[in-house]
Amino acid sequence: MKLDIQLDRDNGVPLTEQIVAGVTGWIRARTAHPGAKLPSIRQFATDYGVSRFPVIEAYDRLVSLGYVDSRHGSGFYVADRQPGGTTCQGTSDPRRAEEETDHLLQQFNHPGETLKLGSGFIPEAWRDTDGIAQAIRHVSRTDPASMVDYATPFGNLTLREHLQARIGQLGIQADTSQIVITTGASEAFDLLMRYMLKAGDTIFVEDPGYYNLYGLLKLHGVKLIGIPRTRNGPDLDVMQAQLKLHRPKLLFINTVFHNPTGTTVSPPVAFRLLQLAREHGFKIIEDDIYADLQTDITDRLATLDQLEHVIYVGGLSKTLSSSLRIGCVVASPAIIKDLVDIKMLTTIGGSRFAEAVAATLLERGAYRKYLERLRRRMREALGSTIQTLESAGWELFEKPVGGKFVWARVPHVGNAQRLVECGATMGVTVAPGHYFRPGLEVSPWTRIHIAFGNDPLAQAFFRAAAALPASD
Repeated sequence: MKLDIQLDRDNGVPLTEQIVAGVTGWIRARTAHPGAKLPSIRQFATDYGVSRFPVIEAYDRLVSLGYVDSRHGSGFYVADRQPGGTTCQGTSDPRRAEEETDHLLQQFNHPGETLKLGSGFIPEAWRDTDGIAQAIRHVSRTDPASMVDYATPFGNLTLREHLQARIGQLGIQADTSQIVITTGASEAFDLLMRYMLKAGDTIFVEDPGYYNLYGLLKLHGVKLIGIPRTRNGPDLDVMQAQLKLHRPKLLFINTVFHNPTGTTVSPPVAFRLLQLAREHGFKIIEDDIYADLQTDITDRLATLDQLEHVIYVGGLSKTLSSSLRIGCVVASPAIIKDLVDIKMLTTIGGSRFAEAVAATLLERGAYRKYLERLRRRMREALGSTIQTLESAGWELFEKPVGGKFVWARVPHVGNAQRLVECGATMGVTVAPGHYFRPGLEVSPWTRIHIAFGNDPLAQAFFRAAAALPASD
């Protein structure tokens, strides 16, 4: 049989990669049954008019990834069990749990070969790599022990003092005993889940929201209730209706430059959220990882609440360096002490070297100067990306005033997966909306990273997607 996939020799994506993506998509779409035989290498090459060499390489890679079985003397077959330990048939959710990590993995695969329009990363060219390199040399000379020793469980004191000053500018009053450094925000969330949740607990999350957070929560066995994200924050009507049905332990919320919609919680919504937390006895975990991208400061929930019902999560990974992995939790001293105990049991301590490098960049003013350049560049990219999308006929969820993301859709396309397929033929990687929903529900929306929105390949994709035939 001939597989229903598309290959394009002119889009710059190696044929091997296109074949791998096409076959895995064919398998995941449930078009294939376990044990179904794939065309022979010779037949595949003939069907698509390509050399056998990329087909051989692609089939080998599919076997290595676990999607395909190779049977000596017989050929290649769809594997009975797919990556992640699931079968091709018989699962309750055909999208499978592995889809929750697909987009994250795509951001690491084959750098430079595709335009990662749905990426979450700031491009390397926009980062202060020279400043980081200088800080690394300084720490290596002045603190050689940091290259081999653990950090203290609380984290580098100088770094905590700088973070204390930064959150103080937001109006959050805390001393250094209320701050613990973590390995990015992901460890911060994991520590809080270990400390505050048990299997079977109910929590509220935003819909759409941060897909990696959903995966972490599901690992802890909790029940997720999605609250729709509006242009001003969580939908309060839906939330109040859900509070009549459930007693959530926590609400996770990304207040400023929300991932993926780019929106910021308005003051009236913020005040009401705090009222609901007090009335119904749940805590709020405020994800403010994009704080440093904001030029005009707005009140955070932690500012209004002063850490009574709010636990604040921040960090530098989304701005300074994803490699240094600097996150933090700010909370009451009692909570921080318990989190430090859990951190010692799980990781002992963070990277003393990474923390020292980050502290050096903050202390010398290099980070402040870098942020000024980064904010200016992102404002320019945001404005031009919005204009490009609208000119191509796309609809925006909202026009963000800053940050990295625009949440957009083609009005007549009901499932963003079609945009993924369109982009794949052009060498563009797109993040479909269902990745960002707690239950992987179908969505017409997709996340656009503004750093790549005016690349000629992105512009061609926007036009091609807008020209797709209408669908539900």
